[in-house]
Amino acid sequence: MKVFITTDMEGLSGVDTYETLWDGDIPRTPFACERLMADTNAAAAGCFDAGAETVYVLDGHNGGVNFIDELLDPRAVKCTKSNWQEVIASGEIGAFLMVGFHAKAGTLGGFLDHTQSSKSWFNYYINGEKYGEIAQEAVFAGAFGIPCVMVSGDRAVCAEARQLFGNQISLAIVKEGTCRNITQSIPLPEAEALIRESARTGVLNAAKMRPFTIPMPSTMRIEFYRSDYCDNAMKGRTNTRRIDARTIEWTVDKIQTFSDVVRGS
Repeated sequence: MKVFITTDMEGLSGVDTYETLWDGDIPRTPFACERLMADTNAAAAGCFDAGAETVYVLDGHNGGVNFIDELLDPRAVKCTKSNWQEVIASGEIGAFLMVGFHAKAGTLGGFLDHTQSSKSWFNYYINGEKYGEIAQEAVFAGAFGIPCVMVSGDRAVCAEARQLFGNQISLAIVKEGTCRNITQSIPLPEAEALIRESARTGVLNAAKMRPFTIPMPSTMRIEFYRSDYCDNAMKGRTNTRRIDARTIEWTVDKIQTFSDVVRGS
């Protein structure tokens, strides 16, 4: 089986305060990047433990400039912004894993909770239901028949994953939020072992998991914090409707790219 791991950074083990992730205006620190590689490698190892033939990995946080390539497990295949969607759509991927993710905007107890942009996005909806980034990722994978089998992050995002994907989803709870900007992490070796085992279990159970899909056509909606963010979002869009000062929506008949899910056209 070929599997795909996508990553974020807010839900990484050891990243336990706002400052451990953000370095001035740069949304990462050397420590956070090192934890990204440790958690990613742990998940990749778990996939290989389960017999995965190929493990694709994606640096999915803020433009994909966070991987320390020399620290990546040499058995893993790194995807880029230009080719990762083609890999998902290839028809060859049997399991989808999310490492280092966070809860959706407005989640009580969610460490650094947000959806896409903590600055400009207030809420994101599919067919009137509020969703976060793990749902967005899973909807894209699900459009190509790929089930989400594992999520790692804080307790809040793992609860969100359980609600979305059911009891079969494999979870690695590596920390628990005490407030939005502070969380308590479990010891790093314990976290890496948990991520590895959760990835292994998830891949082994992939055949029992259903892809997370939405009916077609579906309506996506973004509610922004301010009307000027909505002004900017409407620029260059052709099939997007403005609902009010802060809200846009679009209808998707078929998901072909990740942009269909998160941006529209």
